Amino acid sequence: MIKAGIIGATGYAGAELVRLLTYHPQTEIHAISSVSFEGEKFCEIYPAFRKICENRLVSADEVIDTCEVVFAALPHGLSQQIAVKCYEKGVLFIDIGADFRLDSADEYKKWYGKEYIAPELHKKAVYGLPEIFRKDIKNATIIANPGCYPTSAVLGLYPVLHEGLIETSGIIIDSKSGATGAGRKLTQTTHFTDLNETFSPYNIGKHRHTPEIEQTLTKIAKEPIAVTFTPHLLPINRGIVSTIYVKTKTTYTELRTAYEKAYSNEKFVRFLPEGITACLGNVRNSNYCDISIHLDEHTQTLIIVSAIDNMVKGAAGQAIQNMNIALGIDETLGLDIIPLNF
Repeated sequence: MIKAGIIGATGYAGAELVRLLTYHPQTEIHAISSVSFEGEKFCEIYPAFRKICENRLVSADEVIDTCEVVFAALPHGLSQQIAVKCYEKGVLFIDIGADFRLDSADEYKKWYGKEYIAPELHKKAVYGLPEIFRKDIKNATIIANPGCYPTSAVLGLYPVLHEGLIETSGIIIDSKSGATGAGRKLTQTTHFTDLNETFSPYNIGKHRHTPEIEQTLTKIAKEPIAVTFTPHLLPINRGIVSTIYVKTKTTYTELRTAYEKAYSNEKFVRFLPEGITACLGNVRNSNYCDISIHLDEHTQTLIIVSAIDNMVKGAAGQAIQNMNIALGIDETLGLDIIPLNF
């Protein structure tokens, strides 16, 4: 059994890792940590885990010292020191935070206000979007798990951008996310009375996932890509729907062919039949990404709809998918979960 450890286990992404890894057939949750709740049992923080996960929360160093793979589910700026220790010990490190996602130290400082403490280590990090960078993930030692918004947006755009079937300027990404995307720490906008029965955009033109989306799309297109990205907060617990608008250069039939070519052999990306629209409820609690495409013939605008569960495919599930690939085991292990839409 693979000894897995989670640092930041009591946040939403960390707790989702506990839920998924509990039923992974080749993994045991060997050690978990939380600065806020060290010494307490995990099931005391999340009572739903009684008789399922009663591990006591230990220090981060104990997790690193005793595990073969370490997941860090922490706010930005806190994962780099952990990555250094894991690398020195030969432990696979998967960062669910933002510390290793951006290639440029200047961009990281601009958007996150932090410095790279180990620049050489950042060069070894691999961006972990399996459907696009699977070859890079194999045998990686440091994996940057993609952000939730970038996962939905990039998977939606990849086939037509890779095949050169759309205009690369004027890309608009309109995304909506559930409240878990804001993390477990309470803010003014995530109070029940401020969130319930309302719907609003936030961080317009300045969301931290923008450079990650542009960096990844630039690699796919092999030319600089800029996007207009606007996130919105939905009054629901989990999930992301991205509606993406691009100008197309070709026919609807050729567009569909590009998606079928890209995703027909991908377990966790479901390109939907013509006439069906991707829906958040059909991916909830699962590692699936559902994609549908729609052509506005009047303006020759391709409208792409991409739906994921932000806590699974957008965080913990994708992290486990990355672990499976890096360790050379079946990519789907622990992730064959049927979405629950009732």
